[in-house]
Amino acid sequence: MAEKYVLALDQGTTSSRAIIFNKKGEILAKAQNEFEQHYPENGWVEHDPMEILFSQISAILTVLRKQAVNPEDIAGIGITNQRETTVVWDRHTGKPVYNAIVWQCRRTAEMCEELKKDGLENYIKETTGLLIDAYFSATKIKWILDNVDGAREKAENGDLLFGTIDTWLIWNLTDGKVHVTDYSNACRTMLFDINKLCWDETLCKRLEIPMSMLPEVKPSSCVYGKVAKITGIEDIEGIPIAGACGDQPSALFGQACFEVGQAKNTYGTGCFLLMNTGEKKVTSHSNLLSGIAWGLDGKITYALEGSAFNAGSVIKWLRDEVQLISSAHECDILAEEVSDSNGLYFVPAFTGLGAPYWDMYARGVMIGLTRGVNKKHICRAVLESITFQMTDLLEAMMNDSNIKLKDLRVDGGASVSDIMMQMQADMTGTNVNRPKNVETTALGAAYLAGLATGVWESTEEIEKNRQVDKIFVPTMEITLRNKKYSDWKRAVERSRNWER
Repeated sequence: MAEKYVLALDQGTTSSRAIIFNKKGEILAKAQNEFEQHYPENGWVEHDPMEILFSQISAILTVLRKQAVNPEDIAGIGITNQRETTVVWDRHTGKPVYNAIVWQCRRTAEMCEELKKDGLENYIKETTGLLIDAYFSATKIKWILDNVDGAREKAENGDLLFGTIDTWLIWNLTDGKVHVTDYSNACRTMLFDINKLCWDETLCKRLEIPMSMLPEVKPSSCVYGKVAKITGIEDIEGIPIAGACGDQPSALFGQACFEVGQAKNTYGTGCFLLMNTGEKKVTSHSNLLSGIAWGLDGKITYALEGSAFNAGSVIKWLRDEVQLISSAHECDILAEEVSDSNGLYFVPAFTGLGAPYWDMYARGVMIGLTRGVNKKHICRAVLESITFQMTDLLEAMMNDSNIKLKDLRVDGGASVSDIMMQMQADMTGTNVNRPKNVETTALGAAYLAGLATGVWESTEEIEKNRQVDKIFVPTMEITLRNKKYSDWKRAVERSRNWER
């Protein structure tokens, strides 16, 4: 019998990727397409949903052309995606009524302030596990219905559908037959009751969002439907779409963090720290988020989560906008040529601050500049800023859960930076554990699809696949560490409430 493989679709904030994995969790082939970012106004971020779809289909075609496997031997497709990004489309024509409003977009900040004034903070936190913020999908849906001509009337007539990016891809790949999402994505909309596992009628009514727009919510590992006969991708017709999970919980799964208290951090466009809290929801007292990591085998696994909105995007900004470096690797090289940042601190609050601050009005700050600062110090301060943000999150998480981590599992594009991973170990006082395969976001989606289609039998079998590349051990003297961290917090205070 031929070996079975899994195709993972990793639809991210800046690119769409397709990766084929074998039973050992190894990559056989991958393809990636970047797509355009749209900034129509200050603080607004949009994507073209059709461009996302075409870029993802193009990645599928490219990876199949590499002929690493026979398409007939692909047992299933798993999808992982940027969360919260909101698409609203016509159920009859399949055409979006507006661009996708991206998770980073701040246009609905004032709308969120109104919800707070209405006294909904506690209700939303208890019901959805979230804080009121423009980050999440709910106010983005309302904005589209309120601001796109004819949208509200169509929605109330049952003609419009809403979806996060997983829903949008599944709907198109099944030729409009399946309108579905999983628990991990539904819980990031600020409309989903994570206790009762259903859409919340009270919040939908308050935000004037017709519930007919909302997708069916299913486990993260199950067969949602099969790929339809679509021109150009006939090779994957009939393959089951059997896994869906938001990018961050998918990475938690891909890192084999199946036990309570295990945690991972993904260094991508943003940084996202998640801890498995098991079948129990942990309520945070530190402005972290409680959510659903995945639904599997009839059980729900919850997680605590903290995020920093800007991480890898800061290095990209340094390369593309400031043009101080020509590549991400050059940032590492320059940072290694100096022993410290020469008193410079950089707070990358381009789109506000996430946990534990949740200040949507914060903006970026560079402080401590003297004539002695050069671009090497700036590069080092940028890398340090990413690790400082993670230290904020990790300390809050340990306080909320009363769990001291043995190690921090890391992944994502920027985790290949040895200097940054050593900084992270030094600042957190925790071993940083990097696997050989850092593509854990896509791997998690592959595992979930493979469990539903028989490629893997259990999470125990999956855990044996994980191989360690390197463990970074803290070496910084504690007094120096505390001084640097204290100065970081001072710098953060300078950035707060700027836009207000």
